[in-house]
Amino acid sequence: MSNARDLTAADFDEAVASGVTLVDFWAEWCGPCRMMAPALDEIADEYDGKAVVAKVNVDSEGDLAQRFGVSSIPTLIVFNGGEEAKRFVGVTPKGDLTAALAEVCG
Repeated sequence: MSNARDLTAADFDEAVASGVTLVDFWAEWCGPCRMMAPALDEIADEYDGKAVVAKVNVDSEGDLAQRFGVSSIPTLIVFNGGEEAKRFVGVTPKGDLTAALAEVCG
């Protein structure tokens, strides 16, 4: 069970509107996406109360993936107050993600 929140088109905008949110655009069949899952769960725990970690399944939420120009997965986007602050494509070291969150969270 993931510590990350699942987002859909119905709740995406509200979820990222305030604060800092790290969104993982992923798919179940994607090996590199599965490799990222443990690090994202750890980040969700470490940043509890400071940032939200969320996931968007591109297979079921293709419109969201298209809206944000996601053409390769995993794509991880840090949103700050609803605006894109950082983007990572491909398997990304946990340290790079936490550094980006620390920078955005202040």
